Amino acid sequence: MEAVDSEAHIASIFDKDLRQIEDLVVTMGGLVEQQIENAAELIVSRDLELAQRLIASDKEVDAIEQEIDMLVVRIIALRQPKAQDLRAVLAALKVAADLERIGDYAKNLAKRMEVLVKGPPVGSSAKTIKRMCMMVRAMVKEVLDAYLARDIASADEVRLRDEEVDQIHNNLFRALLTYMLEDPRNITPCMHLLFISKNIERMGDHTTSIAEQIRFLIAGELPDDDRPKSDFTSTTHIEPNLET
Repeated sequence: MEAVDSEAHIASIFDKDLRQIEDLVVTMGGLVEQQIENAAELIVSRDLELAQRLIASDKEVDAIEQEIDMLVVRIIALRQPKAQDLRAVLAALKVAADLERIGDYAKNLAKRMEVLVKGPPVGSSAKTIKRMCMMVRAMVKEVLDAYLARDIASADEVRLRDEEVDQIHNNLFRALLTYMLEDPRNITPCMHLLFISKNIERMGDHTTSIAEQIRFLIAGELPDDDRPKSDFTSTTHIEPNLET
């Protein structure tokens, strides 16, 4: 009877520790969602004060990830979880790492605004980037909801939606190349916008990575199909203008 009570006590402590970790993941996710929303507003408003606030907020996200790392190490060392309990701990660690990277990409957008505000907006690129940001923000919220609910179906749905972000990135890539070819003065702002667009595309990739961790957490396996990708920009070939 004492052994049973001891096991129940250990399980109760583990559950408490895991809830603490998952509460931190949710807090971190809320901060990252706000970073993405600020990035979406920033790209249109070109507000450098907002840019500085976004950059500064990333320290809080990093601090929470470090706290999660320490708690995970502690829970593995002291509780020695196995099977699904271990998967829950490892999934939380991976989700936190993906959220931290998403926040870094939002911060990178803010850092590039100092250059972009020195010139006029390039076509409708800012509105397109804002749209991408808001799509990713919605994906982050929904995937975190799926994580808390242990909902594989919702996680898989988010995973598939990343393809739409890729397609918008591809279209913007083509448009910005056209602006650069039309006027060399557009090269500097367009290059920064290309990096920003790629960073947002990578935010979507990390969101799908979180979705995959949900499947791992619940089913003990990762998706058996390749992640759907529609980003062709890394293999795009541009023909040089050989006319003299």
